[in-house]
Amino acid sequence: MTEISPTSQYALGSSDVEHERLIRQAARLAPLTERLFGEAGIGPGQRVLDLGTGVGDVAMLAARLVGPSGEVVGIERDARSLNRARARVAEAGLHNVSFIQSDVSQITASEPFDAAVGRFILMWLPDPVSVLRQLSLLVRAGGVVAFQEPSWAPIFAISTHLSLWSAAASLMYETIRRSGANPEMGLALYRIFQEAGLPAPAMQMEVPLGDDPDFIRWMYDVICSLRPQIQQLNLSLEKLGDFDTLPERLQAEVTASNGVTSWMAVVGAWARK
Repeated sequence: MTEISPTSQYALGSSDVEHERLIRQAARLAPLTERLFGEAGIGPGQRVLDLGTGVGDVAMLAARLVGPSGEVVGIERDARSLNRARARVAEAGLHNVSFIQSDVSQITASEPFDAAVGRFILMWLPDPVSVLRQLSLLVRAGGVVAFQEPSWAPIFAISTHLSLWSAAASLMYETIRRSGANPEMGLALYRIFQEAGLPAPAMQMEVPLGDDPDFIRWMYDVICSLRPQIQQLNLSLEKLGDFDTLPERLQAEVTASNGVTSWMAVVGAWARK
């Protein structure tokens, strides 16, 4: 058995509303993740481990890349998320994906994987170096370790002219940080890979930009999922004004700027074992 440090509390919860938000977010992020996996050499016939699979989006993306001759195993500790993932895989007709309910401290494998991947999972781990070090034991020699994690630094630089968007981003960042997660995990990947005994990773950063209502609503939806945590941490929503009208006011601010705004940057890193 490979022993890996347990995850911390996921501040966004596991409600049906959060699941739907994750699915919408994943649709926007899919091209970024597919580019990273392609660059890392993940392709037909490979066996892939997806860490922290959630409702299954990364696992399903990987399943399409490895094709019918490949296999994807998704690891997730939350039963509600796994039920949703299994239902979505069945609906999509993907027969090369399976899921295991397990904390990351309990992962086992009867045969090595060609790749271990994850998106927005290392940021929630108390000891990501230990996780990567021990996860790499499940990957064959010459196999790939590839992860995507966020960086919030660019959003603050890009959105300085948008006071409401900046206030919402700051609240989101502070809530995630105080919950015990690392919102700047993306920029730490270069160091973490090497401390875990992996080679220095190839890295890329992409920043989703937009001004359409679905893009803008992402900010409101994330804060809704974080709201119980915001209240538990005694953080204030006062700077955001009337919460019920926040989506419309965020949209109006971006529209009036005659520009776009950004989500967090997405940093990808991959290395061969």
